[in-house]
Amino acid sequence: MEINNTLDSGKIEKTIGILAKRIHERFPDSSLGRTCDDFYGFSKKSKVNIDWIDKPFILIRIVTYLVIALTILLVIYSITLVDFKIKNTFSEIATVAEASINNIVLLSAAFFFLFTIENRLKRKRAIKFLNEIRGFAHVVDMHQLIKDPQRIDENRIDTENSPKRELTKFEMQRYLDYCSEFLSLIGKVAALYSQSLPDVEVVQASSEVENLCANITNKVWQKLVILNQ
Repeated sequence: MEINNTLDSGKIEKTIGILAKRIHERFPDSSLGRTCDDFYGFSKKSKVNIDWIDKPFILIRIVTYLVIALTILLVIYSITLVDFKIKNTFSEIATVAEASINNIVLLSAAFFFLFTIENRLKRKRAIKFLNEIRGFAHVVDMHQLIKDPQRIDENRIDTENSPKRELTKFEMQRYLDYCSEFLSLIGKVAALYSQSLPDVEVVQASSEVENLCANITNKVWQKLVILNQ
């Protein structure tokens, strides 16, 4: 039996949609629910973007190979025009050798540039979406920020600008659970990019988003521990 150890963007998208419904059912018209709706729409665009990254850029590859082949043919043709029978001095040979080495270095740099065009285009797009994903993690952090488990079921004196705390112990536990699930799904969407494009910068950006989500989740779980004590 073959084991599939890769993330499925379609299943992740479906899970986000179900989480959004669960949040709306428990907390109608909540900001967390609207944020999850936004992330659900973003995950659909992200799936299209990842499919775009997975596909090879056939036109760019064809043009790259044609340019390289044409360059090599021109170099070979120019070599055939050289008259090697002429006796040259040492200084002339050294000058020709230096020019040849410089040309080889420039051609190598040009070939490298052509070969990396496709990857650089994909990297730029992946980084852009990963930055947007990072923003969702910070928004979820803002939602859980004012959820203080120590203020449950106690006689408190609020100030004029104190945040409204109307959740029961059970409701706050569910709210924090939803935040934890939300953050996990944000990390999974980020991981899809490093899975599709194992580029150093993309993998690093994806790991940063996952670490951010893990750090915020730790804060959420600390609140859950306090809530259940």
